[in-house]
Amino acid sequence: MKFGGYDKILILDVLLLAVCGLVIISSASVVMSYNEFGNNYYYLIHQFVFGFLPGIILALILGRMDYRKFKKSAPLFLVATLALLLVVFIPGIGSDIRGVNSWIFFAGMSFQPSELAKLALIIYLAAWLEERKKKLNDFSQGFLPFVMIVALVAIPLIKQPDIGTLVAVCAIACSMYFVAGAGLTYILLLFAGGLAGVITLIKIAPYRMNRLTTFMHPELDPQGIGYQINQSLLALGSGGILGLGLGHSRQKFNYLPEPIGDSVFAIAGEELGLLGLAFLIFLFVVFAKRGLAIAANTKDDFGKFIAIGITSWVIFQTLLNIGAITSLLPLTGIPLPFISYGGSALMSLLAGVGVLLSVSRYGGAYKK
Repeated sequence: MKFGGYDKILILDVLLLAVCGLVIISSASVVMSYNEFGNNYYYLIHQFVFGFLPGIILALILGRMDYRKFKKSAPLFLVATLALLLVVFIPGIGSDIRGVNSWIFFAGMSFQPSELAKLALIIYLAAWLEERKKKLNDFSQGFLPFVMIVALVAIPLIKQPDIGTLVAVCAIACSMYFVAGAGLTYILLLFAGGLAGVITLIKIAPYRMNRLTTFMHPELDPQGIGYQINQSLLALGSGGILGLGLGHSRQKFNYLPEPIGDSVFAIAGEELGLLGLAFLIFLFVVFAKRGLAIAANTKDDFGKFIAIGITSWVIFQTLLNIGAITSLLPLTGIPLPFISYGGSALMSLLAGVGVLLSVSRYGGAYKK
């Protein structure tokens, strides 16, 4: 179905995901909002005003623009985003929250540049991969430059440190590299390099080994390092098939850490049950299906790679978040797309959706 040249199913799916996110945040955040601000709906209002509204506006603007115009400005967009990633380390502008330098504070507002960096990297890599498509399997002209581009974004993320976003960025980049035609040898090299990097990061900061230990044996320290995952599983189990009902979560009463962040899926499971979570997962599957269909049917490589990047962005973050909360993967602290609290994340995602809709409209990508 088409709506003014756009993919109507994708639009409806994204709106449902965003609205579901606002509804879940309205319930999951009520205790935190009241305790911190004396207002039950502070976080909901903040998410709506600084995430949903500007995100929808950006989606409308970007969706109406021909995505091919982004090609010339891709290098400037990436450089500007890299500058913002460095600004977080400037005292008085960047802020350290729970040991992580990921936010810029200005005029009473906060912004997380790493969320925008995902979209900037996707657009730049799409242009670069189109230009270098015939040289991707050349070590010096394809593989090494690709690694260096990803490293430009990865190094500030490691310094912050924001390992969850780092994993997502690397997964997005590797997906685009693979679809562009990179050989299996180079993909294996990237995997081996990533594994070596993870081992190095664990040695540098032993607390990361605690997360891995918790993943392997969550029962060892249920009141310590295993607390979050155990409480998450308790919340999911308490929800059963139908859930306790919207607004009736017990874990959000200061039992489960980050109830509006990376643990929001557990709160949703407790209140909405297995059926509610199945509906959320269905919406993510629909997004993946539409995004991959757009990529498959886009006539030019630039649009194809953009579609793959944005779709991979949502897919990998969803898998990482749900996998961590269900104890299938180690905890990374990465948010659930469209659902977790975070104005920067929601705004950047909706901007990415706008670019994806532009690809669908102008790239000959639409297929019923």
